[in-house]
Amino acid sequence: MTGQRIGWKRFLSFVGPGAMVSVGYMDPGNWSTDLAGGSVFGYKLLWVILASNLMAIMLQALCVRLGLVTGKDLAEACRDYLNKPTAISLWVLCELAIIACDIAEVLGSAIALKMLFGIPLVAGVLITGLDVLLLLALTRYGFRMLEAVVITLISTIFICFAINLWLAKPDWAAAAAGAITPSIPNKEALAITVGILGATVMPHNLYLHSSIVKKQSTAGYTLKERVKLATLDSTLSLALAFFVNAAILILSASVFHGGAGVSELEDAHRLLGPVLGGASATLFAVALLCSGQSSTITGTLAGQIVMEGFLRLKISPVMRRLITRGLAIIPAIAIITISGGKDTNFLIVTTQIVLSLQLPFAILPLVVFTSSRKKMGEFASPKWLVAVASVIAAVIIGLNLNLIYGLDWSLGRPVAVVVGILIAWTLWILLRGRSKGEGDTLAA
Repeated sequence: MTGQRIGWKRFLSFVGPGAMVSVGYMDPGNWSTDLAGGSVFGYKLLWVILASNLMAIMLQALCVRLGLVTGKDLAEACRDYLNKPTAISLWVLCELAIIACDIAEVLGSAIALKMLFGIPLVAGVLITGLDVLLLLALTRYGFRMLEAVVITLISTIFICFAINLWLAKPDWAAAAAGAITPSIPNKEALAITVGILGATVMPHNLYLHSSIVKKQSTAGYTLKERVKLATLDSTLSLALAFFVNAAILILSASVFHGGAGVSELEDAHRLLGPVLGGASATLFAVALLCSGQSSTITGTLAGQIVMEGFLRLKISPVMRRLITRGLAIIPAIAIITISGGKDTNFLIVTTQIVLSLQLPFAILPLVVFTSSRKKMGEFASPKWLVAVASVIAAVIIGLNLNLIYGLDWSLGRPVAVVVGILIAWTLWILLRGRSKGEGDTLAA
């Protein structure tokens, strides 16, 4: 098929992985950070969502290159070409990020169940543990069925927010200004900025995408065509994710900014009804439930890929789901019990900051591996792409360290120093080539 024009029919055969990855960019963690940003700062932090989405598009494009060109996902590449202590450290950090993400999914789904059916939060959290049965049922029908279900859930979220934006009638001029005018007014805005970044650019998505993209059945296509079409798939899917994230912040800014404020997802649901009508509140809850359930599917897949890639340890999707969800349910129930269900948003936002802290340890290996001509051949990232990816990594690292250093608790500065040392250590190992088989290519 070399040299043939790439049309829509050919492109559709590549659709799927991008949608699976985009789920991580519109999970319940995004909702909390976007709602907080819009209700407190209006449209001023919309630029953070746009910048984060552009970063995500570029990083996911690198994942496509790594997976298709080398035949290895990011976890496998780290295992095979980094020394064992470094690889194990990266695995532990990634597992922590997956658990943090799952806490947000647990709370988001439980809150949605309470909104829709009046189910108490603790009971809702326990019910989310049963979604493993849904996952088991879907896996019996193959990966394409999972993709179809996820695409359906994403489409539902999109429609719900399109209707709510139409009802809200936001100030589009102010929204446009917020999208192109960088501004971080204060420490609270910085915390939300890092939270949005962590919720948008999901670290485990880098492992997930580099794995599922290489498993597609694309016989007859050249490698260059596969890279081009898979990159287009992820770019268009992430553009849809940008709409959802931007819609959440715009809705929050247009309805809640300047009012009583929104500290919880439940507050948003409760306040939407009187302002935009009961249908708007219901659409909000339905979209939140779809978000939590779609994230459940991709989170489990990412967990499997990370464990198998780093440790060569195969585990069933059901067992993996039970382990991860069990570790998420415990802190979720604890915070609900202690606070009486009033600080769930704080926990969700905190999980997104944890995700952002883990990002550098996924981005740095990805950038270094894909820039190596020995490993990638003609598909090695050009110098301009390496430079842009390096700037992205530097911005993320800088924001993280600045946030930790400025925390109002005694351990803030020591933690910032430790995190900085770990990042520098990881980068030093990567750049010095202290890895197994450095002279070999990664290609399978």
